[in-house]
Amino acid sequence: QVQLLESGGGLVQAGGSLRLSCAASERTVAAYAMGWFRQAPGKEREFVGAISWSGARTYYTDSVKGRFTISRDNGKVTVYLQMNSLKPEDTAIYYCAASWDNSLSPLRANYWGQGTQVTVSS
Repeated sequence: QVQLLESGGGLVQAGGSLRLSCAASERTVAAYAMGWFRQAPGKEREFVGAISWSGARTYYTDSVKGRFTISRDNGKVTVYLQMNSLKPEDTAIYYCAASWDNSLSPLRANYWGQGTQVTVSS
């Protein structure tokens, strides 16, 4: 089964930047749509954004548009989430996901990463 390994989480000051990475265990994921979700304590999981297998299409939820950028490197079978102008409201566990189909809004995830903590201080 596909496994997704996330990295890059940490503590950052409000207004700062952080880049998350998610590497897939199998080459087949290079043909999947991929994206990110996040979950803050006491809240439901929220869809953040996604990217098509080729990188030609992206989708972002309104709260992160203009601040977050999703990209991918299919040679490394890795997806990235570049987070700029971070706000305390962005504090959450961030989960990488991959989907067999091409829907980006929302990503219909079939595989999930373990999650990485992002904490934004004020």
